[in-house]
Amino acid sequence: MLNRRKVPAYRPDIYSTKAILDPYPHYARLRELGPVVWLTRQRVYALPRYAECKAALRDDTTFVSGHGVALNAVTNRLSRGTTLNSDGEDHDKRRKLVAHRLTPKALRAMSDAVTNQAEQVVAAAVAKRTVDGVSDLASALPLAIVPDFVGWPREGRDHLLTWAGATFDFLGPANKRSIRAFPASLQMLRFARQVVRERSALDRSMGHDVLAAVDNGTLKRSEVPPLMVDYLAPSLDTTISAIASGLHLFATHPDQWQAIRNDPSLIPNAVNEVVRIESPLRAFSRRTTRDVDIAGTTIPKGARVLVMYASANRDELQWTDPDTFDVHRDATGQLGFGIGAHTCAGQGLARMETQAILTALAKQVDTIRCTAPPTWGLNNIIHCFERLPLELIPAGKE
Repeated sequence: MLNRRKVPAYRPDIYSTKAILDPYPHYARLRELGPVVWLTRQRVYALPRYAECKAALRDDTTFVSGHGVALNAVTNRLSRGTTLNSDGEDHDKRRKLVAHRLTPKALRAMSDAVTNQAEQVVAAAVAKRTVDGVSDLASALPLAIVPDFVGWPREGRDHLLTWAGATFDFLGPANKRSIRAFPASLQMLRFARQVVRERSALDRSMGHDVLAAVDNGTLKRSEVPPLMVDYLAPSLDTTISAIASGLHLFATHPDQWQAIRNDPSLIPNAVNEVVRIESPLRAFSRRTTRDVDIAGTTIPKGARVLVMYASANRDELQWTDPDTFDVHRDATGQLGFGIGAHTCAGQGLARMETQAILTALAKQVDTIRCTAPPTWGLNNIIHCFERLPLELIPAGKE
C-alpha cells in the first residue's frame, strides 16, 4: 500500500475488553499520533481526529458504504441490501421509503404521545426511587415507542434488545465478541423474514410501508428483512445509550443537572453534549474508491478507513476542554449522529425521546444519585451501560 511506512502505527487492540471499557486513553493516543493512523491489529487506516472524520463522512463518493461498514468480510457480505450498507441511488431509494415518517412534521404529530409515555416512565421510576437507569428509564421509553413505529409484531419482542445489541456487535472486527454475536444477530434476521413471509408488520407502520413497496414493485421481497433489522436496531440501541449516558453524566455532574432544571431550554443542547462526550457509536468503516490524500497521507484505492466518531467528538483541536461535560457548550457540531448522506435518519426521533425523558425528569426529580458503580456493556460498536444503579430524589423531597 502507498505511504504505509510514513503512517504512524498503533499496536494496541482498540476492540479489546479493556479498551471497550475505557476507550478514551486510546483515542487520545491515536489523536496524538496524527490525523491518519494505521491500526496494526485490524489492518485499517483510522481517522481519530474531528476534521478528517467530518470530511470523510461528507465525501460519500470516495469513502463508500456499499462494500460494508464492518471490519470483517462476513458481516459486510451478510449486511448487503441495508440502508447502512448502500450508496448513491440504492441508498436514496431505501431511505426514501421511510423518509416521510421521519420529517419534522411527522415527528411533531408523535410529540404528545412520546411526551406522555416519557412522563409515565419517569413517574414509575420516581415511585420506585431506587432504579436501574438502563432498564427502568433508558430502555423503557424506546421499547414503548420504536417497535410500534417500525411495525414489529407484539408477539416477537421478548428478545429485541439482545438481538439488536448482537447486530451491532457483529459489525465489529472478526474477534471473539463478533463471533459470539452471530447467532443472535441471525435470529433477528430470521424473525424479520418470518414477519415478511406472514405479512405481520403492524398496520400504518414503517414495516407496513416497506411491504407496500414490495407490492408496487419498488422493492424486492428479499430486501425487506434486512431493512426491518436496519430500521429497528439503531433506533433502539443508540437512543438507549444516549439516555443512559445522560443519566450517568447528570448524576455525576449535579451542577449540570441543576442548570437544566433551572433552564429547561438547555435540554436540546444538553442532548448534543451527551452525544458528543459519550458517543453511542464508536466507529464505522468505509472503503475508498480512489487514491485519496488525507492531511498529507495518501490512502490507496480499495483501503478500509475507520471513521472514529467517539474520538472525533473529543478532539482537542475542535473542542475546548473536550473531556468536560458542559450543557452550555455549543455542541451542535458533534458527529455522534453522523453527517452527510449517511447521517442518522432516525436522529429526530432519538432526540425527541431523549429530550422527553430529561424534561420529565427535570420536572419530577431534584437529584439523580449513583448508588453503586455502573457496569459498562461489552459491544464492539455501541458504547453502552449494562446496569446503572440510581436513586431519584423527588422534587421537594431532598
